Amino acid sequence: MPDKPPPFWRAKTMAEMTRAEWESLCDGCGRCCLNKLIDEDTNRTVFTDVGCKLLDGTTCRCTDYGHRQARVKDCVRLTPRNVKRLTWLPPTCGYRLVAEGRDLAWWHPLVSGDPETVHKAGISVRGRVTASEKNVPDDKLEGYIVSWPGKWPKGARGSAAPSKSTERAKGRVPEKAKAAARGRGKAK
Repeated sequence: MPDKPPPFWRAKTMAEMTRAEWESLCDGCGRCCLNKLIDEDTNRTVFTDVGCKLLDGTTCRCTDYGHRQARVKDCVRLTPRNVKRLTWLPPTCGYRLVAEGRDLAWWHPLVSGDPETVHKAGISVRGRVTASEKNVPDDKLEGYIVSWPGKWPKGARGSAAPSKSTERAKGRVPEKAKAAARGRGKAK
């Protein structure tokens, strides 16, 4: 039996991808739709848990994707050209991973075949967006700084989902209990 051809994100450059392939690199996490600030001392990007006015915190999708740039003046359209320069893309971002020559993680819908795995793995912003930018003035954003969007959640790395027996052996807490206990630590 012949070897299975590699998936498009391994076989093509970003510039060679069709529009549908390009769009499918988005895992639907919503992290890029959180408001971000630049630390004046370090010039590093810091995330907040304040969502764009068009972000649906439950679906983790834009409510007006087709018109987002007309409605949100600072919305950045990702392109094969700019994705390598955007330092604020989360480390888990499919665009960033592929641009860096890395593979997509086990929870990415293109790998898992299920758009819910991005939420189950704790990657998405579901349940973690505390406010919309409609309700938080820019001068109050510093009070919403969080570190989790710039990090990989435990257990989310790798190319395969952790097995249930592995989860039990490590004493992991069931997903519902984790969600209830998850804190919103402020970055310093």
